[in-house]
Amino acid sequence: MYPPRSRTRQNNKRSTKRRRRRVWAWTNVSLLLLMTAMLTYYFIGDHDKENAAPPPPSEAVVSPSPDAVTPELEATATVTPEVTASAEPTPEPSPEASPAQENIAEATPSPEASRAPETAIGSGDDGDGGAGGQNTGDAVSGLPENAGDTVTLNFAGDVIFAGKVGELLQKKGYDYSYSALNGMFKKDDLTVVNLETPITTGGVSAENKQFVFKGAPEALDALKSAGVDAVNLANNHTLDQGEQGLLDTLSNLSKRGIPYVGAGADSKEAYTTQYFERQGIRIALLGFTRVIPHTDWIAGAKKPGVASVYDSREGLKAIAAAKKKADLVVVVVHWGKERVEQYDATQQELGRSFIDAGADLVMGGHPHVLQGIEPYKGKWIAYSTGNFIFTRSKVPATWETAVFQAQCTVKGECSLKLSPMDAELGQPVPMNDVDGQLLLNKVQSLSSGLVTIRNDGTVVQAGK
Repeated sequence: MYPPRSRTRQNNKRSTKRRRRRVWAWTNVSLLLLMTAMLTYYFIGDHDKENAAPPPPSEAVVSPSPDAVTPELEATATVTPEVTASAEPTPEPSPEASPAQENIAEATPSPEASRAPETAIGSGDDGDGGAGGQNTGDAVSGLPENAGDTVTLNFAGDVIFAGKVGELLQKKGYDYSYSALNGMFKKDDLTVVNLETPITTGGVSAENKQFVFKGAPEALDALKSAGVDAVNLANNHTLDQGEQGLLDTLSNLSKRGIPYVGAGADSKEAYTTQYFERQGIRIALLGFTRVIPHTDWIAGAKKPGVASVYDSREGLKAIAAAKKKADLVVVVVHWGKERVEQYDATQQELGRSFIDAGADLVMGGHPHVLQGIEPYKGKWIAYSTGNFIFTRSKVPATWETAVFQAQCTVKGECSLKLSPMDAELGQPVPMNDVDGQLLLNKVQSLSSGLVTIRNDGTVVQAGK
């Protein structure tokens, strides 16, 4: 027997209602997911826009000095809220302040310099390349087998000669800062640091800036004697003593034969590449900053200042031009957020653009803490080298640093190795083995799973 028609209609109605309820439920779930995705995109997009924003034209100190909240650092700098900088005409640079557009520094390498290539590294994965993803492209960062002749380059972090550091070095002598390094900068082919202090006996303190630095010219004699070959001036303290202070710095460096990048008497000089001939390899060095208090620090056609990459077009053009004239192109860049150990999307995008333009090695600074390392298209991006000759704050992470050593070939292939250091007051000191291993593990963990750092400090691509 067939069931009555009324029962069939009731079953059909119930089935229809169930289908409608399921469709309604899935529709609601889909709408919620879509709304969540849109909100997430909105907030992330706003965050990235905020990171990408250039400094305001008139507001002072967008990015304060290293550990502005700590009394220790406050005592190390000259705090000058009451000083008002007078408007000065743009001074003409002294002859020493303007090196030639292609300044080639010749040097006879130390016989102690090591030339042994690093262990070969295998082939890489072709991955997404995001902040937590794998290396972009098939190229693998490192030295190939039978690399041939190489140059050894050392990079260290921020250097100041102001406040408590300056007072200590006046008592102990400026060579005190390098006394624990065992001459390591004399055993390489090129050493570069970030000079975070104007070197002048004059100048006018920057207005409305919480921390204002000034270093004695005598400090440069010990810096050069220790084996430092060049300095980066593209940072947020170079004009702490105004334009005249910057011109004095350029002159004091030039008198001692210390090449500089990242700042100049005008924009042409600020973006100038320094060239070095070592072991038959031509090295190009450039310096840029993405951290300045306000826009009038940017070098202009007839205005002293720094090489800015808030708009990176001029910097990328300089890198591309340098690549045509050099075997190895190195970029030193000031970027990121202070006391933040994880590099951000803005740093990553900019660092990768440098390599896409022709850079072979990118060395970052400014956060005053160590950050991670990324292999990209067969090249290395070290996001922050931390402090070096600096003060001591209450933030322990700022006491940890390293010397980043690269060995590079004529083809721009580089190995990378870290030597862990304690950044004591005014003096970097090699870490003991236990603390050094902890530091290497920490940098590896900050590198988003992209690298492995061996016990001797050698950096290799993860999984290779």
